[in-house]
Formats: sequence, C-alpha cells, structure tokens
Amino acid sequence: MLTIYHNPRCRKSRETLGIIESSGAMMEVVEYLKTPPTKGELKQIIEKLGIKPEGLIRKGEAIYKEKYKGKSLTDDEWIEAMEGNPILIERPIVVKGDKAVIGRPPENVKELL
Repeated sequence: MLTIYHNPRCRKSRETLGIIESSGAMMEVVEYLKTPPTKGELKQIIEKLGIKPEGLIRKGEAIYKEKYKGKSLTDDEWIEAMEGNPILIERPIVVKGDKAVIGRPPENVKELL
C-alpha cells in the first residue's frame, strides 16, 4: 500500500499520481493541504526519505521567502514550520513501508512500485 501526499493543483503531483494509478498499486491519497501531516508524521516521512527536514522545504514559496529565507533553524523548528505551513512541504511525497520518495521527477515513484 502506497500513501501519496498530494496537491491536486501541482502538475508533478498529478503526474506522480497518474504513474501510481497506471501501475494498479493500492494507494491512499492524502491532500496534505487539507489534512496536514502531524509533527510525528513529518518526522517519520523525513526519516524514510533519508534527508534533513530543511531538504523537504519548498524554498520558492512566498511564506518561505517572507519568514524563513536566510535563517538557520533546527530540525525541530523546520518540522514545526512545515506543520504550521503545509504549503512549505515539497510535493508529492510517496511512502511505502519504511521507504519514501519525492516525486520530482514523477518517475522517482517507480522505485516503490
């Protein structure tokens, strides 16, 4: 079972979702802007991705530029920033078991299929 943290307004997210649908894999779709992951869920996702929390931040977002650009935050502070502002979370994220990938490019999801 796959879980995709999805934003239907994002082309890369829609493309990743399409690859999963074409594969026939069972999945759960989480529209993370409507149902943001908790701090604990974010920690688990980041661990499965094998990255630092700052690596999951969308640095092109206005809120990043206004509030966070040029700042040095701890891992917990980055996670709190994403929890409070889910638009900052890179998308899409696909999780399967103890592994996860960011669908940029969308073909990354094939590692989990």
